[in-house]
Amino acid sequence: MGIKVKAIERNVSFEKGKQKWAYVMQADLYSQLGASKVIEEAAVRSGLPKAVINAGWSAIGEVIAAWATEGHSVAIPGLGSLRFGLNSTAVDDVNKVSTSLISRRYIIFVPNTEIKKELEETSINITCYDRNGKVVKQVTSTDTPSDGGDDNNPSGGDGGGSSTGDGGSQGGGSGTGGSGDGDGTVE
Repeated sequence: MGIKVKAIERNVSFEKGKQKWAYVMQADLYSQLGASKVIEEAAVRSGLPKAVINAGWSAIGEVIAAWATEGHSVAIPGLGSLRFGLNSTAVDDVNKVSTSLISRRYIIFVPNTEIKKELEETSINITCYDRNGKVVKQVTSTDTPSDGGDDNNPSGGDGGGSSTGDGGSQGGGSGTGGSGDGDGTVE
């Protein structure tokens, strides 16, 4: 299974009245899985009753929320950790420091090395759309980002490229990308 990505042709010019078109990539997010679906799958994989998984799921959520908002870095087994973060205005005088300088509070997710490695090794399937919404190219790659290679569609813009992976499909939906500051911020 690969990660689905959209490359959409957009005007990226910052100058009023000028146009500069470029393909901007963003993750094509699948639909959000509800808690009941996750609990059902965990029950199947663990052999535990759904009621037990549900009770544990609820308790873990409460513990993570309580501890992360108290300033702890909370480990999530097999995934990484969550911690509290904030943005604030800097001041030159210690007497001006106050909570009113905090402009935003958020949770930072830091993935563990195993999940980062798995993500790097997951194939990426890119669908390219022109400015009119027409599919102009399909790119399927099983390369890792670190090797610098790609497995682009050699046939050009007809969208008839090759495909690798399981060929499966996962729901619809799309995302807008969010901030790309690389710190793992969850917004």
